[in-house]
Amino acid sequence: MYRTHTCGELRLADKGAKTTLAGWVQTVRKFGAITFVDLRDRYGITQLLFGEELNKQLEENPPGREFVLQAAGTVNERSNKNPNIPTGDIEILVSSFTILSKSSVPPFTIQDDTDGGDDLRMKYRYLDLRRNEVKKNLELRYAVNRAARSYLHGQNFIEVETPYLIKSTPEGARDFVVPSRMNPGQFYALPQSPQTFKQLLMISGYDRYYQIVKCFRDEDLRADRQPEFTQIDCEMAFVEQEDVLNMFEGMVKHIFKEVKGIEYNEAVPRMTWEDAMWNYGNDKPDIRFDMKVTNLVFSKQMFPNKSTVLPEEMFAIPPWGGGGAEAVLAIAVPGCADYTRKQTDELTEWVKRPQIGMKGLVFIKCNTGGSYKSSVDKFYSEDKLKTIAEAAGTKAGDLVLILAGPEERTRKAISELRLEMAERLDLRKKDEFKPVWVLDFPLFEYDEEGNRWVARHHPFTAPKPSQIETMISNNPAIENTAEYVKHPYANIKANAYDMVLNGNEIGGGSIRIYQRELQEKMFAALGMDKEEQQHKFGFLLGAFEYGAPPHGGIAFGFDRLCAILGGSESIRDFIAFPKNNAVRDMMLDAPSTIDEKQLEELQIKLDLRG
Repeated sequence: MYRTHTCGELRLADKGAKTTLAGWVQTVRKFGAITFVDLRDRYGITQLLFGEELNKQLEENPPGREFVLQAAGTVNERSNKNPNIPTGDIEILVSSFTILSKSSVPPFTIQDDTDGGDDLRMKYRYLDLRRNEVKKNLELRYAVNRAARSYLHGQNFIEVETPYLIKSTPEGARDFVVPSRMNPGQFYALPQSPQTFKQLLMISGYDRYYQIVKCFRDEDLRADRQPEFTQIDCEMAFVEQEDVLNMFEGMVKHIFKEVKGIEYNEAVPRMTWEDAMWNYGNDKPDIRFDMKVTNLVFSKQMFPNKSTVLPEEMFAIPPWGGGGAEAVLAIAVPGCADYTRKQTDELTEWVKRPQIGMKGLVFIKCNTGGSYKSSVDKFYSEDKLKTIAEAAGTKAGDLVLILAGPEERTRKAISELRLEMAERLDLRKKDEFKPVWVLDFPLFEYDEEGNRWVARHHPFTAPKPSQIETMISNNPAIENTAEYVKHPYANIKANAYDMVLNGNEIGGGSIRIYQRELQEKMFAALGMDKEEQQHKFGFLLGAFEYGAPPHGGIAFGFDRLCAILGGSESIRDFIAFPKNNAVRDMMLDAPSTIDEKQLEELQIKLDLRG
């Protein structure tokens, strides 16, 4: 037996007990005739005390950092207790030891504050995984996994595994493709999600399905993306939207309680997609803080039913461009009227960055004495500044920040500015969790470049029941591209829903189309003729002929949920062996070339010309 206890197990109550520990050497500290060794395993750290007799053996065979060591001895009370670790009241008086394995000098220090950069730690990920911070992330991931499975099992869901080698249907993100040796010139694709399989399972009668499943997308990376990621994928038959929302609101609350000890008893708030875009500038609002967007002036294209706050004429002078702006959007930042010129100049440069894309920023300081100071004083009287500030919902001491320009770009920019100001004011608390449902998305978006409709979610999403007839009875074709906003399809709402947590979409789903006629109409709206529909989705259309039940579901981004619960911006911190931003596995040095024999077996010839 290599060990009788783990390195995080023993306490003062075990004083006098005989024990054998095994683990990795964290530190070695020599004090004259005695030596202290901190021994680490997955469960914690225990201090070992080597007395004078064993010191000679240590000198002959000294353990270094990350050596694997076995030590037998007696549990003793420490004279210099360490309150920062659970085992800090005891140490082991070592009677014998064995070095089980030696270690080269690690390329970086294996501790919380490591000196290793990202690529170095990813190259030696098996060493990085020994660090306590990474270990805690994987333990949290396991806890979320366990809590989700427990909840779904209790709600009578069955887990069914679906294939990884499927047919390529390239819409949206690119597929990863896999050549078939047995079928030369033909390829499988790795699934971007198990979407059609879970719908087929509903048709098969498995009315409550889930799967914690790997999915694959060949797309550019960022902090919250990886080429392979994990979903909590779920589907239910004989349900309406309300049934799905209630079921998975319950799952998220269960995870909060089991993983974070948070009792979330109130109902998760809901808002429409239109209200999210109107009040927050995006469809994944962070509601941990207020600071809503005020639409001072806007075009009617995105919000034809909304009323402007102030007349366009008020902004039809410099610096707004002389002829008015398509959108003038503002936020009132609490308590920042005392910002200095240096601070407002820095914010102006911030919004001019390429990733934000604005030409400038206007501010109005609402001073506590009742006066107003602005970067556009020479164009506006104090009364007009007061009118604008009051329209933005300010109070004394606030700072109004205003952006103007093309609506889509300006709305995105004001959303980013809102988040940036909240970050600077420490309003985005990582230990605070505020979920919200976003509902009633548009079913379609119009791709002006491609001159066609595209699905806002995916082509299996049903329209709202009241709008099914509108979709079936209208031709999707548009004669004049500029008139698409007036087309009946532009106003069709999807029977879809997203769950947003702290400004991140963590789950998205919909009630599905289950009638062949409606599904064919959806495919036709997306530009697929009958032949293409049959080639790509004939199996699903055929299944609809054999008694398809009404059904709907949702998929949660498992990695992203873990990252948010762990207080991290990056899902990479919660994946055991992630890829870097160049989509490379630094440890395996993958992707890599394959030898000529493999290419010959696959009947593939490479042409690597640019």
